[in-house]
Amino acid sequence: MRIFVNDKPLDLISYEELDGRKTFESIYHQPDELLNSVEWQDDVLFHEPSHDLVIKLLYVLRTRKLKNLDSITLVTKDKASLKKFVKSRFMIIKAAGGVVTNKKKKVLLIFRLGKWDFPKGKFDKGETPEQCALREVEEECAVKVKVTRHLYNTWHTYTQNRKSILKKTYWYEMECLDDKNMTPQKEEGIDDIRWFYEPDAKIALVNSYPSMRYLFKQFIKNHPKPQIL
Repeated sequence: MRIFVNDKPLDLISYEELDGRKTFESIYHQPDELLNSVEWQDDVLFHEPSHDLVIKLLYVLRTRKLKNLDSITLVTKDKASLKKFVKSRFMIIKAAGGVVTNKKKKVLLIFRLGKWDFPKGKFDKGETPEQCALREVEEECAVKVKVTRHLYNTWHTYTQNRKSILKKTYWYEMECLDDKNMTPQKEEGIDDIRWFYEPDAKIALVNSYPSMRYLFKQFIKNHPKPQIL
C-alpha cells in the first residue's frame, strides 16, 4: 500500500514485499527510533514501527516539506494491522476516475487548479467504483467512454475543515467511444482538456501531483511497448 502524504510516498509493506533491489539511505530497527527528520535523505526504511512512531511519522510528513526525502517505507510482519492503524488516523473518502485512451493511443488529461490531472470525482450514494469512474469521466470531459479494466488504486492525504482526510481513488482504464463534444467542465474548475501521446503526457505530468505520475507509471507497465526484432 502506497499513501502520498504531503506528496511524499509512504509505503506499507510486508517482509515478503521487501525488494532487495531497492537501497535505503537510512534504516531503523528499533520500534521507537526516530532521528531528526531534517537529516532524512532519499529513501528511509523503518522495521516494525510502533503506533507512536507511526503517529510521529505522519505528523512530520504532513507538517514539513522534507525536500531531501524521496520516500518512507514501513515494513512489518503484520501488514493488515499496520494498514488498519494508519487508516484509523484519518477520515476515509472514496473517489474514482479513469485513464482514457483513444484509437490513436493518445491519453486524455485535464488541466485543473494549475496542474495536469486525470478526470475523477467522489462517489454518489449507491454507486460502485466503476459506475462512479464512468460518470465522472463523462461529466468532466463531455465524452462517451467504456471501462475496459481496473488499473490501480491511489491513496493520498489532505486537510479539510481541520480534518485529516485519506482519499482512496479507484482508477480504471477506459476507451473513448465519442469525443466530438469534448469540453472541460468549467464548474468543476477544469480549464482545459487535451489528448496527448504517451511521451507528451509524461512531460505534461511533470506539472502534476506525484500520485498522478505514479499512476501513469502503472498504466505504462500494463501497456509495454512491443519489442522490435
